[in-house]
Amino acid sequence: MSRVPLIAGNWKMYKTCAEANAFLDVFMAEEGSNGVDVAICPPFTALQTTIERLRSNSRVQVFAQTMHSAPCGAYTGEIAPPMLRELGVHGVILGHSERRELFGETDSALAKKVPAALEAGLTPILCVGETQSERQAGDTHRKLRQQISDDLSEVTDEQLSNVVIAYEPIWAIGTGEVATPEQAQEAAGFIRALVGDRSKVAASQLRVLYGGSVKPENAAELLGLEDVDGALVGGASLEPHSFVAIIKSL
Repeated sequence: MSRVPLIAGNWKMYKTCAEANAFLDVFMAEEGSNGVDVAICPPFTALQTTIERLRSNSRVQVFAQTMHSAPCGAYTGEIAPPMLRELGVHGVILGHSERRELFGETDSALAKKVPAALEAGLTPILCVGETQSERQAGDTHRKLRQQISDDLSEVTDEQLSNVVIAYEPIWAIGTGEVATPEQAQEAAGFIRALVGDRSKVAASQLRVLYGGSVKPENAAELLGLEDVDGALVGGASLEPHSFVAIIKSL
């Protein structure tokens, strides 16, 4: 089955509304590739600005960077799925390694967040991946199996294909290191096989992204892999020319 590639730019804690507007001035003038889904993931404060600027381009979506699983409640500082939908947000990154490591996001929390996103009509990008020490110890498969099993435990087989999974080797995020094409394909194929253990149909439809120091120089090789259906781009998505170059490498 043909899967439409997805290129998602994670801005992390960068860009004020003014800086987002300046980025979009350039991005919207240059971006124009066909056959690729594109998502921009700004910080919460720039979501509305980005949505309003991109409203005329139905192909470029806007994703949030995290959310709570509850529809409302006494959770100071958190954002609920209906709040994102009200803004016009299309999806949300969940389980990014920085959220896991720096803010204590657990697999049990993600087991609630992923189905909550789906129920709210948001596309979840679930991030999974191993540390350098886990890879060196030969624990990559164990880690991926545990994360996929736990984080998708409350998602029905019928909904599995609506989840996007981003394989992000933690040792390659923001380090300049990048998984070799062989490593990226092996991990992506393993993730697809894990989903296939539950539903072969979902496995054939589900998109698996690669994330970890993706840049224009290595994008074409990584995105050409059989089981890699796009990229979750960090630093290179902050500069419009480089982000457009990655999109057009497909």
